[in-house]
Amino acid sequence: MKKFLYTILFGSSFFLFVTSCATKKQPVAKTPDVVIAETKKVPESFDDNFDSEIQKKWVDSVYNALSFDERIGQLFMVSAYSNKDSLHTKAIDKLIQENKVGGLIFFQGGPVRQAKLTNHFQSKAKVPLLIGIDAEWGLSMRLDSTYRYPWNMTLGAIQNKKLIEKVGIQMGEQSKRMGVHFNFAPVLDINTNSKNPIIGNRSFGETKENVAESALALMKGYQSLGLLATGKHFPGHGDTDIDSHSALPTITFSKERLNDVEFYPYKKLFAEGLSSVMVAHLNVPSLEPRPNIPSSVSHAIITDVLKDQLGFKGLIFTDALNMKAAKNFREPGDIDLEAFQAGNDILLCAENVPVAAEKICMAYQDTLLSEERLAYSVKKILKYKYKVGLNKYQPIAIPNLYSDLNTVANDALQYELYENAITVLKNKNDILPLSHLENEKIAYVKLGDDTNSTFVSTLKKYTQVTEIKYEDLDCLNEELKNYTKVIIGFHKSDKAWKSHAFSEKDLQWLNEIAKNNIVILDAFTKPYSLIPVTTFDEIEGVVVSYQNSDVAQTVSAEVLFGAVGAKGKLPVTINEQFKVKDGLTTEKANRLGFDVPENVGMNSATLAKIENFANYAITKKMTPGLQILVARKGKVVYQKSFGYFTYENKEKVTNATVYDIASLTKIVATLPNVMQQYDQQKITMETPLATLLPLFTNSDKQDIPFKDLLSHYARLQAWIPFYKATLDSSKIPLPKYYSKVATEQFSKQVADSLFMRNDYHDSIMKAIVDSKLLPKKEYKYSDFTFIILKDYLERVTGKKLDVLVQEQFYKPLGMNNTTFNPLQKMAKDSIPPTEIDTYFRHQTIRGYVHDMEAAMEGGVGGHAGIFSNAMDVAKIMQLYLQKGNYGNQQFFSEKTFTDFNTCYFCAEGNRRGIGFDKPQPAGTPGPTCGCASLTSFGHTGFTGTIAWADPEEELVYVFLSNRTFPQATVNTLSKENIREDIQKVIYEAIIK
Repeated sequence: MKKFLYTILFGSSFFLFVTSCATKKQPVAKTPDVVIAETKKVPESFDDNFDSEIQKKWVDSVYNALSFDERIGQLFMVSAYSNKDSLHTKAIDKLIQENKVGGLIFFQGGPVRQAKLTNHFQSKAKVPLLIGIDAEWGLSMRLDSTYRYPWNMTLGAIQNKKLIEKVGIQMGEQSKRMGVHFNFAPVLDINTNSKNPIIGNRSFGETKENVAESALALMKGYQSLGLLATGKHFPGHGDTDIDSHSALPTITFSKERLNDVEFYPYKKLFAEGLSSVMVAHLNVPSLEPRPNIPSSVSHAIITDVLKDQLGFKGLIFTDALNMKAAKNFREPGDIDLEAFQAGNDILLCAENVPVAAEKICMAYQDTLLSEERLAYSVKKILKYKYKVGLNKYQPIAIPNLYSDLNTVANDALQYELYENAITVLKNKNDILPLSHLENEKIAYVKLGDDTNSTFVSTLKKYTQVTEIKYEDLDCLNEELKNYTKVIIGFHKSDKAWKSHAFSEKDLQWLNEIAKNNIVILDAFTKPYSLIPVTTFDEIEGVVVSYQNSDVAQTVSAEVLFGAVGAKGKLPVTINEQFKVKDGLTTEKANRLGFDVPENVGMNSATLAKIENFANYAITKKMTPGLQILVARKGKVVYQKSFGYFTYENKEKVTNATVYDIASLTKIVATLPNVMQQYDQQKITMETPLATLLPLFTNSDKQDIPFKDLLSHYARLQAWIPFYKATLDSSKIPLPKYYSKVATEQFSKQVADSLFMRNDYHDSIMKAIVDSKLLPKKEYKYSDFTFIILKDYLERVTGKKLDVLVQEQFYKPLGMNNTTFNPLQKMAKDSIPPTEIDTYFRHQTIRGYVHDMEAAMEGGVGGHAGIFSNAMDVAKIMQLYLQKGNYGNQQFFSEKTFTDFNTCYFCAEGNRRGIGFDKPQPAGTPGPTCGCASLTSFGHTGFTGTIAWADPEEELVYVFLSNRTFPQATVNTLSKENIREDIQKVIYEAIIK
């Protein structure tokens, strides 16, 4: 047995190390196809490769302090798992303590478990361990409860490479938090083979330029954190149809082709400081003349090409040595030795470390390996340990680990990535973005076997979209005849290793639907899945969304409706029609989109405080439930619902719940139609009331100017309890005015089994005409204004207000959850009750307007009667914010909006605009938090609602509730300023 004595000066002490190979010497493998002489080449001295003298001193001191066996141990990076039992932990402990392995590569498990294990394993190591992870699309590739970024092929569709650099930075931050020093990414394979079974989505695409630019961006981001990226799989795994996990793929390209194409990304990244390279298990005859020799053990490929020809100075890893392409070539130990002889520095996932270390030791004894060769790799490894800070190793802090890994910054970037990746390939007749929704009836059909709920729910936020489900194709096609357009979503698993292929049934259904309908196909899969589709000529719109994640589904719906313009380009070729780099841009249509607060300059943590006020209001029984929505810069960034329909806590409020929005009706229904009349110059600010409505001719109100009327500056009474005149002394509706059943004379439904006579409206209007004017001209809020305006609109347009507003606004805007008399269009279980009425209708009011006068008008009032949800109200507020434009339709001019959003009587102490409420003067009570700008506008409602917009901050705030249930008498919601306090939080969330 050979023995080696090392006397090392370290600090002020002398250490004597004795090391040896196993007592029973085993022969080193010398098969006929192995050229041992190649491995005797002495590498260049590593002394010239240090970044600083301090680094060199540390490396030399550690190297000199290591025994021979410990030096060999540094060459191994072994597999570790945080989802295995204590036997696995003990096995790794043994490798660290007895074989002195230099690093671990973690695979499946969880972040906290892995962090604790990392701390444990590091405590066992004499020299801190290099910790690596194979996390190409983020830690979630290996760990649960962590963040997943898009696959490389999705990123390859993005033209703005700075976004990919951001991915690298975030991956680096998460790696650093986890005590990980190496990520085995980016993938530099150029995927030119659509049938590649193992690369595919892992590649940035099929062109060398895109792969290089995308990978370089990811590398720069990751390494900017002081961490180490690994380019793989050298010399190039992109054009293979065999998985090297199971067999040895062959690459038949010439040296010239490899140098021009496959090596191109490597050369680009080498020039920018790539830290390491992983060598694949590939048979490359043009580079390695010996038959069936894996590139991972080829001296010709690793030393002659990678190191000498390409000049790579960084760390070189083998691909995992337990893969079959390697296992089938040599026995454990022999494969490791040959890989080291070929020029690799780190042996990854060795099957048997003790045997491999023994083989290397004996090769050293037999002078097949030199001291210089061993020192070259070990010192290089130590150099990189210094670079990642292991000279000052600190354990991982466990507290807050989960929250630190899953920050809102991840979501913010995810939205940006998909907004830039989703690719429109066909847009016949500019079908995208979908426009003029008033003319559309849209169906959705799902193909594929994965989830689609986020896509469908987001589509429905834009307009009425009907999900059609039939098992029979003929029945489906018959039903689709009733629709103007069909959106087909192809949804397959968002797991990289699962099939994305169309089934035969999927293809048949797609073909048949496309033949008979105007179709938009949206594929939530990798582009290659579209190769078997043969009917693209019959499909009007084709969209590739790449993955079936929730964010991809949300953003793709935004692209279809124009909240986001398409920007992506195909990273690979599908067929002759759709080739690499294809991708159409689509215009934005000024519709609300969806995002996270940070992407619009707001803070999520601050906005989260809204929940405290919402829950407080519910707990204190100010309202049983509520909806809150916040949008900024055209993006909904907060949309949540709280509580239940009633205090019995049975029916939960959701974002689809439809509330009686009370006086918001004024600006949601009546005012926009009046603005159109003004825009068409049919009225002016000075038009007298008698001109608007001749009924007022010869009354004391005939000369009230339009401007005064809508500024609540016309001396009108606040309201009249019209309903009281129709009740008997016991507050029971009189048969003279009401019927329990609908008849030709009594057709205006007031509540369940209660119908009002048709002509009573005349009595209401006469009462307004005859009402006394207030003695003093001052601001006095009055419902009369909008009761009058309803009559005006119906007179000049010849249409009832409920019909008019649907045609002019709700259908074009996609406000499919907004209506008068909702029970005629939607189920009662989507509408919370507003009050238990004990004074007029004597029943629980649910689905009928709460306001008594509007109820007496059959549910259609100019001042009340609309039911809606926060999303729909936000649309019309965004229309105002965009000065009359939404969905690329101009509903009225910018000048008209400006005229109506002007406070004409502020100097007289009247804060009102024309129809809009405005912020109160400082120090006085009013509708806002006092922090909204003077250009802001909106309205509040009796049932506990507010809709407010601020042009200066591009902000929309909607709060809906049924605070009037069970009784409307005490308005605690208003007294405690809940709506205003929430608005204050919203402004505090804006990042200055």
